[in-house]
Amino acid sequence: MPQTKKRDDMKPDHSKTVIEEADGDEGGLIARMERLQATYGYLPQDKLRMIAAETGRSLVDIYGVATFYKAFSLKPRGKHLISVCLGTACHVQGGPRIAEACQTELGIRSGETTSDREFSLETVNCLGACALGPVVVADGHYFSKVRTSEVRDIIERTQKGLDLIEIETDDRVFPVEVSCARCNHSLMDPRHVIDGHPSIRVTISFGNKHGWLALSSLYGSYKVASEYEIPIDEIVHMFCPHCHAELIGGGKCSDCGAPMVPMIVRGGGVVQICARRGCRGHMLDPGGVPLE
Repeated sequence: MPQTKKRDDMKPDHSKTVIEEADGDEGGLIARMERLQATYGYLPQDKLRMIAAETGRSLVDIYGVATFYKAFSLKPRGKHLISVCLGTACHVQGGPRIAEACQTELGIRSGETTSDREFSLETVNCLGACALGPVVVADGHYFSKVRTSEVRDIIERTQKGLDLIEIETDDRVFPVEVSCARCNHSLMDPRHVIDGHPSIRVTISFGNKHGWLALSSLYGSYKVASEYEIPIDEIVHMFCPHCHAELIGGGKCSDCGAPMVPMIVRGGGVVQICARRGCRGHMLDPGGVPLE
């Protein structure tokens, strides 16, 4: 596996700036933590103490949030994250064997990161797809009914990139229903169908343009339709068409550094997509919903 550069520790004055930049964000505590996560790749203990001092929140509260959301990590993570479900349904269908195969292939145990910082491995209690077990999630992409013989291929495909997807045949692609992270109003638009499903409709602005954007509701599809042509690499501001709040959580895309746009998934969890046109950075966190 190719070596990757390690993150250098940032100077204290710089990290304080990262925290203070989130002061005006509506996400509050979550926004601060997301920015630190994006900057360091994890949440260093000393920086969490800085957040506690800045916000007046207890460390117990802050650690509670950090351990609740799978998007956060208290340890340095690798470039790629492999999650193996060991919940009851996956366990009885061979989840432990899949976890063991991942450990053997990567040369690390659950909760550890490879020495080249390329992969991190974790086991989780549930990934929300019990009927499809055993389940593995690699960089936000779901693999169902995984066999031990498939583990090496999953890891190799993850390292090469998982963006090449055939919508009709790839079982990692599935529909989601989402709502605004602020007012909880549905963002689904059955009048505008993309990929055979109701689209996700938001209001957007970029440059001097202001209009609508419709996204495919298939997780893993990148098809969109918009009122105006959006230039490649343009960072788009997205807003709820109902409460008009900007959909922003403070996190940064791990691929390009642009802001991530959060939406609540019906049934639990958060899906986040990159705000930069052309970037395919996205993440599905089944752990919970954003907090104010």
